[in-house]
Amino acid sequence: MSEFRTIMVAVDKSEQSDRAVAVARDLARATGGVVHLVHIREHEVIVGKSGGSFERETDEEVESQLERELAVLREGGVEVVPDVRRARLDETARAILQVGEEVSADVIVLGSRGPSAMSAIMLGGITYKILHATTRPVLVVP
Repeated sequence: MSEFRTIMVAVDKSEQSDRAVAVARDLARATGGVVHLVHIREHEVIVGKSGGSFERETDEEVESQLERELAVLREGGVEVVPDVRRARLDETARAILQVGEEVSADVIVLGSRGPSAMSAIMLGGITYKILHATTRPVLVVP
């Protein structure tokens, strides 16, 4: 079995995501690994005469969440590399997978669902999409 030394954890505003960060921290401590903390800033694109797009969260919300997650990792003595990207709402899973490829993640750690059950149903579930599109090991945290 290979060691999980390059650990990527993708985060959102859910409790499952918070638990995934704790699991990634523990895994990194056990292996001496590095955690790549990834957050995808989702935006919606409006199609129509006026067009445009809007962010689904404010800069302050993103900063607050990342500060909290970074504190959990750093207080655990783990080396962490934060990475915030922007993607259309329907491209979130693809953006997470792209980061996994770029950092050559040995494992991708995810919460079992995002901020709401309804969004998972409507969007097909980011975790579900990643599980079916990657060849990398995925650790899903309930």
